[in-house]
Amino acid sequence: MFSRKELSPGSMQYDQYYRKNPKREILDLNFRKEPGLLSEKSLYYHPAAFKIAENYFKKIDQLIPFITGLPSKNITELNIFERTQNIKQIATSLGALNVGITKCKDYHFYSHKGRGTSYGKQIYPSDKFAIAFTVEMDHKMVAAAPKASILMESSKQYYNAAKIAIGIAEQIRNWGFEAKAHIDGNYELICPLVARDAGLGELGRMGILMTPTHGPRVRIAVVTTTLELIPDNYIKNHTVLDFCRICKKCADCCPSNAISFSEPETLEGTKRWKINSEACYTYWCKAGTDCGRCMAVCPYSHPNNVAHKLTRWAIRHSSPFRKIAVILDDFFYGKKPTPKKIPQINDSDLKDSIPKL
Repeated sequence: MFSRKELSPGSMQYDQYYRKNPKREILDLNFRKEPGLLSEKSLYYHPAAFKIAENYFKKIDQLIPFITGLPSKNITELNIFERTQNIKQIATSLGALNVGITKCKDYHFYSHKGRGTSYGKQIYPSDKFAIAFTVEMDHKMVAAAPKASILMESSKQYYNAAKIAIGIAEQIRNWGFEAKAHIDGNYELICPLVARDAGLGELGRMGILMTPTHGPRVRIAVVTTTLELIPDNYIKNHTVLDFCRICKKCADCCPSNAISFSEPETLEGTKRWKINSEACYTYWCKAGTDCGRCMAVCPYSHPNNVAHKLTRWAIRHSSPFRKIAVILDDFFYGKKPTPKKIPQINDSDLKDSIPKL
């Protein structure tokens, strides 16, 4: 959708794309009629929060020159176990919540670049391993979604994830191996798929990564590399998927009705849920934020306190309790919870977000 948003009506790229996909042009006219992300005319315009989010996205842009680089000519001799452990320690020391490793697979990658000056360029994956990690989004900032705090928090955590990814990539290059950071706006792969295969979670009903302890309340980045590492074993978490099948709270609360109430379907060889991306993005453009209502209401997104840890433990170990957990969540939090108030925005929030020259 971001790629399609960048298509300018009347341009050669616009005409070429919609000649091949005429049905999508009809759908895409809907989001083009809306004010757009960060617009002053959008539904949830908030001057301070939108300015902070805009600043964080500018800071991410400043990191683009560091996503790739030449590796050192001096190769550091570490065995595969040491390399793997060091990478994970670096990620967590830089602020990653969870980190996992997988071998790169063809279906992880996009076929072509879709944004900016690289639009349309074919992607030729050469790296063999991928390091995926998550960063936590603040619960209070998410709870107010789809108000402006969700976009403020998303941009902040995309920036934090970008810094971590670049730190990991630079360390690998210092060891003498190639590495590339995949960060917001500059992905060559599909982060949730990589994160799933690295053992960090499952793709839930809302179409994004569901982690066992924080649900969808995370942001993801990935580093791909030629450095040989020990992959984590992906073991399908049927308990999370079964809970998503029962719950449907994200679908009930979705402002754009973009999330399916149905059972997962087999799409491109994989059984999964698929959201209506056009409806979802059109609402983003109306709201001015990245919505996040599904993330806010998900029972897995609750703070990681004792009560919720016990609930998640019971969900993992008891099929009947999964149904009870949904009833309990509706009782304590409401079947369709009202968005919370935006947390107070301080001068320090704005100061931290200002890009440095």
